[in-house]
Amino acid sequence: MFERFTKDARDVVTGSVGHSERAGAESVTDEHLLLALLDQEGTRTAFAFTALGIMDRRGSVEDALADARRQAGLSKADTDALAALGIDVAEIVSRVEETHGAGALQAGVASNKRWSRRRPFGAAAKGTLVQSLRIAAGRGDREIGGEHLLLALTARRGVVAEVLADHGATYEAVERVMYGGGAARGAG
Repeated sequence: MFERFTKDARDVVTGSVGHSERAGAESVTDEHLLLALLDQEGTRTAFAFTALGIMDRRGSVEDALADARRQAGLSKADTDALAALGIDVAEIVSRVEETHGAGALQAGVASNKRWSRRRPFGAAAKGTLVQSLRIAAGRGDREIGGEHLLLALTARRGVVAEVLADHGATYEAVERVMYGGGAARGAG
């Protein structure tokens, strides 16, 4: 599949590994893919992020991702569903952090072991790569670019898609900015 990636898509993959390593994560996640996409300049995704105002609010995006990470990766939808059951996630996080320290609930943070190779891609990140292939195929594109990765991130469920949507980058908005809208979604 990677032989079909454009240079900017390969740069996103490489950049996501770097973000994972700097964060001390056990594996590459969708969050790392998004951060690598946000690092790009002069690409279709950079244009889309700028047109949607995401580049001006990158700090807000990163803060929202950090908040979700602090809450064991729960999305706002997850915390809202738990709240409907009478479970206050913020209170639980606060109590756990009082006892075990800040960030105690963060999932996927590697131990202090030394890594001899690159971090593997987690299941969600692998799913995003597969989804990007489906989106490219659905659009009739022969190569997978960063734009397909971004569309895949917005099409999948989870914290990253929720954070992007909260900042105005839904699948439809991204597609409209990059392609003028109305194309095949490539979901499957």
